[in-house]
Amino acid sequence: MIATGFTGGLLDRSDALRHDAEGLRAAIRDPRARLLRLDGYEPDVDGDGRLVWDAMADAPAGAEPVLLGVDAGVPYFAAFVAAGAAPSFRSARVMGLLDQFAPGEAATYAAARSVLDWHARHRFCANCGTATALFRAGWGRRCPNCGTEHFPRVDPVVIMIAEHDGRALLGRQPAFPPGRYSALAGFLEPGESIEEAVAREIHEEAGVAVTDVRYIASQPWPFPSSLMIACVGTALDDAITLDTHELEDAIWATRAEVRAALAGEPGRFITPPFYAIAHTLLKVWAEQD
Repeated sequence: MIATGFTGGLLDRSDALRHDAEGLRAAIRDPRARLLRLDGYEPDVDGDGRLVWDAMADAPAGAEPVLLGVDAGVPYFAAFVAAGAAPSFRSARVMGLLDQFAPGEAATYAAARSVLDWHARHRFCANCGTATALFRAGWGRRCPNCGTEHFPRVDPVVIMIAEHDGRALLGRQPAFPPGRYSALAGFLEPGESIEEAVAREIHEEAGVAVTDVRYIASQPWPFPSSLMIACVGTALDDAITLDTHELEDAIWATRAEVRAALAGEPGRFITPPFYAIAHTLLKVWAEQD
């Protein structure tokens, strides 16, 4: 299994405890229980790259505990505060923290951020519009009017490179830092497979037809709650027809160029940061013969 960013979490998610109301109450009262320290959706990280935790008594007024998991008998929670809750945005500060996390810590943060953001976005029933209530230890919301139960959703995203004659197709969006090129990406649409989404997105963005799509790895991406599905497809030709609504530029890069960029050597482009699955995808591809 290929290790990717935001994976390798150290907490047992404890699904049985989510269904055990009495056990959950006891976990919340446990003097060892810890509460993730967050400023909005942004964590504190200590000098060792570990998340900072507080006592449950430090929870803000009106907070509802969301169980993140258990480790060595100690329960860990995040706090959802409905009053003033708003969907998250990706700040420069939090992006700057991502390369500081110790192993496993980013996975815990990703779960907390995504589920809290989901609560902020889904406080009302999509079926009847009534305000919903948190249940199942924070991993669901139930409508008191129609009884509909709602659960956190993950948005699947394909992220991929096309390869042709020993080269990888890389693209650049206008929002990228200067010089950065990355894999192409896009959301899966209803009624299509991963392979179909890969082929569609590459063709839409770069005009390149691909076949033989292969899965490489996946990664949670908590901005707000995506599952990145990394793939490689074989291009039928190397002619690029750019969709300028999606990409600013696209290039074919050799394995030698990708290896050099991953090593930080000067060249035509720089690669995505190591915690992004695009970095992992390029590394896996570049190491192939």
